Amino acid sequence: MNYGDDFTLTLFTNNPLLAERADRAGVDRIGLDLERIGKNERQGKLATWISDHQEAELAAVRARLTHAKLFVRTNPIHPGSESEIQRLIEAGAEVLMLPMFTTVEEVSSFVNCIAGRARSVLLLETAGAARAVQAIVRHGGFDEIHIGLNDLHLSLGLNSHFALLVSELMESLCGTLHAAGIRYGFGGIGRAGDNDLPIPADLIYAQYPRLNASGALISRAFYEPDALGIDWSLEILRARASLNMMIALPPDVIEEKRVLLAEKAGFLKRDKKKK
Repeated sequence: MNYGDDFTLTLFTNNPLLAERADRAGVDRIGLDLERIGKNERQGKLATWISDHQEAELAAVRARLTHAKLFVRTNPIHPGSESEIQRLIEAGAEVLMLPMFTTVEEVSSFVNCIAGRARSVLLLETAGAARAVQAIVRHGGFDEIHIGLNDLHLSLGLNSHFALLVSELMESLCGTLHAAGIRYGFGGIGRAGDNDLPIPADLIYAQYPRLNASGALISRAFYEPDALGIDWSLEILRARASLNMMIALPPDVIEEKRVLLAEKAGFLKRDKKKK
């Protein structure tokens, strides 16, 4: 398979009809965001989406899936984690994501609760987790890591998730995971070719092959404002084709796109003396 076809796309939705259309279009993982603990305190005043999904909605989403794996973002490790994970697995969850961890011990607890019954994804989104990434990699036991740009940039005190995306820290994190042979992704993608976004979509797409990533979330910019009105099969095909195009670009062109992303996001000033 080529890069775009093997790239894991994940959609958060509690809408069964949307889940069905995304599943038919070839989205790899579809499911609920059930993270509640601490979420509003961290992001309540920001322009970020906070989920209202409920466990009871899992069954309706699961019933519409024929291709995609049923996916759930859980709460961070807390006293009720074992029973929460047990319920989710019994409801059919095939991939579980742990948010807001900071220590190896939390990772170990999550992995032990799953006990091999579902695929385990760590959502690396705290400064503590970033500092402990080498120890977490050495500990192992999990299947994948997703780098959460929103909360991680807040935890690090950066201006935006774009600042993190073009940073040396991001290169270091991805380099560590790549060297260890761990499958990882980060952030989210909008529709390929969408230049109406504050940052053109192609500049974001180019960062995935640059950082050797293997997956992304499907952002709300991909399907809003008319989630059921877009041609999901066409848009997913375009997304994968764009990833294939980006990975075929020469390294210097990919680097130009990184620099342009930083400039457009306001973190680098263009030297007007240069042509």
